[in-house]
Amino acid sequence: MKRLQKLLALCVFIFGFGITASSFAADSPATASKLPERDKVCTACHDASWPTPVLSIYQTTMGVQGDPRTPGCRTCHGESQGHLKSQATKPDVVFKKGPYEVDDDKVRAGQCLSCHKGGARTYWDGAQHQNNQVACNDCHKVHAATDKVRDKKTQTEVCFNCHKDQRTESRKISHHPIGEGKVACSNCHNPHGSPGPKQLKKATVNETCFTCHAEKRGPFLWEHQPVAENCTNCHTPHGSNISPLLKSRSPFLCQECHDGPHNSKTPYGRGTAGFQAGLSTSVPPTENAAGRGCMNCHSMVHGSNHPAGALLHR
Repeated sequence: MKRLQKLLALCVFIFGFGITASSFAADSPATASKLPERDKVCTACHDASWPTPVLSIYQTTMGVQGDPRTPGCRTCHGESQGHLKSQATKPDVVFKKGPYEVDDDKVRAGQCLSCHKGGARTYWDGAQHQNNQVACNDCHKVHAATDKVRDKKTQTEVCFNCHKDQRTESRKISHHPIGEGKVACSNCHNPHGSPGPKQLKKATVNETCFTCHAEKRGPFLWEHQPVAENCTNCHTPHGSNISPLLKSRSPFLCQECHDGPHNSKTPYGRGTAGFQAGLSTSVPPTENAAGRGCMNCHSMVHGSNHPAGALLHR
């Protein structure tokens, strides 16, 4: 900004343009430095002794005094002329439960979206959080020096306040390193909305998984159909007691699809159920079924590029 001002001032000096210093008044750092002055009418009461800390907002990007775009108290809470005259009158917009009734979630979110437009918030309207009456300040803490939901190490604490099932799953033996602080919910999900399912950052489950698991993307000469369709056909993303994040153990997981002939005209189980029931027409199960380890042979379950890998053996 200072460099631009110097350049335009040089133009005025050389070419005699009718530009004066007052032209920059609205955007100058001097204007932004008056932010505490503008907020004095609010901070006279809402000071350091206020039960809910509010002054820590000046330690965040929402309180940067050197930026002319920085909002003031009344940018978000409204002019609140009635509240300034009498504390019995509530501010125009109330974000947090207290002595006044909290405003509707759409009113609260509308105040935020008046500045925070586009980008990751493009799909907010009609998204799951909005449909469930969640407003921005239900997750974000604007007045706090550190917003937990924006820190990868603490983000899940905020999400798990509502998503308790996912909290339980993330504590299982096989899980993404969420508790270790290496993966956060926002690595896969866009909480502000998405064109894909489950507010995923990509349009499909597979594309979201491939952002990290690129080696599973392919293309493969021999594809495994359920893998190409959806990773969650076999895996549960938030946690499992079966490694690696499998929904069921082999061979039971495999048999959910492969319940017919195996690698011959003889059915894979060869009448296992009938054999156990003592029916004379049934024969014992094959050695393959007895081994119960499909991946001992079919090791390339995600797909194979080997010329002889049609059965995902190699």
